[in-house]
Amino acid sequence: MNAKAKRKKMIQKTALITINLIVCLFMLFPLLYTISVAFMPSGELYTMAMNLIPKHPTLQNFVEAFHKIPLVRFVLNSFLVAGSITLGQIVTCSLAAFAFSFLNFKGKNVLFMLVMATMMVPGEATIISNYLTVGSLGLLDTYIVLILPSLTSAMGIFLFRQFYMTFPISLYESAKLDGCGNLRFIVKILMPLTKSAMGAMAVYTFINAWNMYMWPLLVTGSDSKRTVQIGISMLNSVDAQSITLMLAGVVMIIIPSISIFIVGQKALIKGMFSGAVKG
Repeated sequence: MNAKAKRKKMIQKTALITINLIVCLFMLFPLLYTISVAFMPSGELYTMAMNLIPKHPTLQNFVEAFHKIPLVRFVLNSFLVAGSITLGQIVTCSLAAFAFSFLNFKGKNVLFMLVMATMMVPGEATIISNYLTVGSLGLLDTYIVLILPSLTSAMGIFLFRQFYMTFPISLYESAKLDGCGNLRFIVKILMPLTKSAMGAMAVYTFINAWNMYMWPLLVTGSDSKRTVQIGISMLNSVDAQSITLMLAGVVMIIIPSISIFIVGQKALIKGMFSGAVKG
């Protein structure tokens, strides 16, 4: 019976792994096909045969993508914008969350509810007013206009606040009795204890900022300020080769975001769930 039970368990485990692999391949098929087309000559793509794998792999699509648009410049712009937004949100959201968690002031709960209510407002509803505001300030086609509207977020404030709520208020009171100011308390005590939340916030914010499209498209007009998402759309044209060029560019620009997600996925998961249980 013991051998029969082990055999049954092995069969169930093998079946489960097989099903997981099939589902994984099904979910990853668009990405895998994109990579395949990126290495495929345009002549192989536009044929009656279904070519899933390139018969004559080539790197020419990647070379042409670099020559057709200033892709390196777009990547550097995206790193600058995404990095600045990530750093800005960590600072502003942690400060706001500290106020909502440890400070007592009139209307604190109402103000926090109003901040959370902004999460229900889609970005498209405010994009025109934001454009008119930055246009009147003369900030169009600058790095500032790409960074400034995204320097804080209700999601980040909520994440940090939920994490701070796991700490007893006595921690803050004891620090105050020892002469520790609010800013020093945040830098010296809270931040070292909230590395997982900061890691989760950094990964989440960087990927979102890296993938921004509508706002950079609206407020930038020169190649010196455009980001990679705008640059990839510039590879699309009426000729047949544009599809392979564009997918080659897509493969190159998803490498940073996928790499950051792979490296920070543990911090992202830990940070998202660490503030869910208090105690």
